[in-house]
Amino acid sequence: MIKNYWFRNSEFNQVTKITTTQLRFGCPMWTHAKWKKMLFQHKTHSDLQQYGQLFNSVEGNTSFYRLPEEKTILDWQASVSPEFKFTFKFPRQISHEGSLLAEPAFLQLTLQRFSLFEQKLSVLMLQLPAAFGPSRLEELALFLRTLPKDFNYAVEVRNPYFFAKGEDEQQFNRLLAENKVNRVIMDTRGLFSCEPTDDPLVLDVQKKKPKVPTNVIATAGHPIVRFVGHPHIQQNAKFMLPWIHKINQWMSEGLQPYLFFHMPDNAEAPWLAEAFLKQYRAIYQDVPLPELSLPAPTSAQLSIFD
Repeated sequence: MIKNYWFRNSEFNQVTKITTTQLRFGCPMWTHAKWKKMLFQHKTHSDLQQYGQLFNSVEGNTSFYRLPEEKTILDWQASVSPEFKFTFKFPRQISHEGSLLAEPAFLQLTLQRFSLFEQKLSVLMLQLPAAFGPSRLEELALFLRTLPKDFNYAVEVRNPYFFAKGEDEQQFNRLLAENKVNRVIMDTRGLFSCEPTDDPLVLDVQKKKPKVPTNVIATAGHPIVRFVGHPHIQQNAKFMLPWIHKINQWMSEGLQPYLFFHMPDNAEAPWLAEAFLKQYRAIYQDVPLPELSLPAPTSAQLSIFD
């Protein structure tokens, strides 16, 4: 039975209820070589089918590198329940290779392909490079205005001026809010809180992930948080705690937040998600949350829970 947790929404002066489908959460992928032994139990089911039985969303990074073919999209869509929601990134051919408006035909093809997901696609994410700064905000504005209203959109920036809490960041946030576009929030505090390490995997991920401030704002109805954790899951509790309160607030205001869990070794990301839900339930015991019950960690995994 689905339980409802009721709040007073002061912004709209109405009662809002939280349901189990309001929080969308998952990992940055639905397949990992290690999950075939650690996580997935059914050899006859595809990885996506089994992932979709555990999580209700996924951060689809594959489309950043290559636009999926029609048949592939239809296969993915058929592999999950109607309640499952995909998020995908615009291909880097749009976001990283020249002007956002340089290839209108490819943009139209991209949007046509993503439309095949129908109701199972929730948000399209535009991840911009660090070189994309305030001088290109008008270009971003023109790009956003060309997009059809059939989709929800989100934008991730990495240029330091968009995190300085000055006029540049305010202008960026206003642009998103005016167009009802979500701002992607990258939280890498756990990752960069590690003591000096010679672990090559952690060092590699620290080089690749942006070390930017975690500026928290919801500019539209589907705020997206990409949480990159400390390699030891227990060390993430203090970084997850503020998100528990913020996400609860967002849901009480009628928003539908998305939370995607990353680890230096993403094979361990599902257990970070499980730890987050357990910590959430311990604080807000009456809030209905999605269920997540994972296999017990193997002896080889126990070190990540230290």
